[in-house]
Amino acid sequence: MSTQTVATRHVSEFAAEVRAGLTKGGQRELPSKYLYDELGSALFEAICVLPEYGLTRADARLLQNHAREIVNRLPSPLQVAELGSGTGKKTRWILEALSQRQKTYYYPIEISPSALAACEKEMGQIDLVSVVGYERPYLEGLRAVADRRKEADHLLVLFLGSTVGNFDRDAGRNFLRELRETLLPGDALLLGTDLEKDIQTQILAYDDPAGVTAAFNLNILGRINRELGANFDLKSFRHEAHWNAGERRIEMHLCSLRRQAVEIPAAGLRVILNQEETIWTESSHKYKAEEVLEMAADTGFRCEGQWIDKEWPFAQNLLAAI
Repeated sequence: MSTQTVATRHVSEFAAEVRAGLTKGGQRELPSKYLYDELGSALFEAICVLPEYGLTRADARLLQNHAREIVNRLPSPLQVAELGSGTGKKTRWILEALSQRQKTYYYPIEISPSALAACEKEMGQIDLVSVVGYERPYLEGLRAVADRRKEADHLLVLFLGSTVGNFDRDAGRNFLRELRETLLPGDALLLGTDLEKDIQTQILAYDDPAGVTAAFNLNILGRINRELGANFDLKSFRHEAHWNAGERRIEMHLCSLRRQAVEIPAAGLRVILNQEETIWTESSHKYKAEEVLEMAADTGFRCEGQWIDKEWPFAQNLLAAI
């Protein structure tokens, strides 16, 4: 498929999903995956080093401290696929531990081409690690990786950060079931899950005083302007983060500061937004540690290990496909 054809398909899918999200009855929304273009990915990297956003540091600490133990619980030979790799910085601990015992193929799966390029460059420097990137959605990329495995190979899938928390709880379980269908018994999933903590700490992680998360959130409107020809006035929106106690999740919204009309030519759409009306852009569900074990059992996995960070409640969960 040519680069031009891929680009055309991307714009068509983007336009269709923007149209569907902004015209649905009730709460308007935009898919969170579109937060991550080149600028969005760079802004998210900045979020990860903010003092208020402890999640990424907890994720990395657990990997650094327990990578060897995690790898030692897995069979050989082992290949590694990562869903939403970003730049792959945290993954280095797993790959370096694994490279002590075998040559490894690492398959980062990422929809942001700039993040994928950075990941391929970074991880390609590790001895005995060969990197083959896939610029595809999660499950499509994982199926492509599974199709090329050798008969004796086992597969470790990394789903780090707390990306599973971006799904509604039922949708998250369905996603894990679909993921399990691609795996064979003896394969494994290392799943990162952010755990519940006090509400103010959670809100600050998604609404930092420096405004980096606000810029990240607003960039989705900027991306629609750039790629779909829209005329969103970013100064006419305010970033908001709310704790939804019933669903146990942080929600990010963009609130319209005035009544306004927005044209999105590539989507064939004109939207009227009322003052204080919001567009919902992302959810981040929080879990209890025991809830993750129940979710694993319900989706075809057995928990082989769970490590919880002491500074920021966050869990790495090693799940074996059964």
